[in-house]
Amino acid sequence: MLTKNVDLVKDAHEEMERAVEECDPYHGLLNDDEEDNSDSHGDEQDHVLGCPNNQDSYWSEEDQELIIPCLALVRASKACLKKVRVSVAENGKKDQVTQLDDIVDISDEISPSVDDLALSIYPPMCYLTVRMSAAKLVSVLKKALEITKASHVTPQPEDSWIPLLINAIDHCMDRIKELTQNELEL
Repeated sequence: MLTKNVDLVKDAHEEMERAVEECDPYHGLLNDDEEDNSDSHGDEQDHVLGCPNNQDSYWSEEDQELIIPCLALVRASKACLKKVRVSVAENGKKDQVTQLDDIVDISDEISPSVDDLALSIYPPMCYLTVRMSAAKLVSVLKKALEITKASHVTPQPEDSWIPLLINAIDHCMDRIKELTQNELEL
């Protein structure tokens, strides 16, 4: 179950990175017929930093800056799931079924929350939606980490990877809040 969740989050992360690298969030799904038209008018005027100006289908510079901590948060989600999976594999005890079930149940919430965040970064980007999706993912991740920390699969919780991941998650969320604050005040 945990491996399935890791794979789902990994796929979402790779899709997000691909879209950002190509500067084409919809991977050519929109306006495919226009790409075949080599006589496009003012081609240089339509591109800024390699991205066309149509805000309904492309990211602004501010959007691209906000995507960075969103991707980092998804990477932290992937790391969280991998670490939980390893802890369960190494330390999980079959007689502690309730704790293991709790870990799996909360881990099952991570992938849908990653998907919500991934969908929220597609243009046109609504900063409030991005911020809310990120906050929901952060909440689920922290709950997963707390459940894992309190369980038998983490023998020495204070000396573990959990505080490092919590700090990384908090840093990402702080950056997302910072980048969305001006937009929310309008």
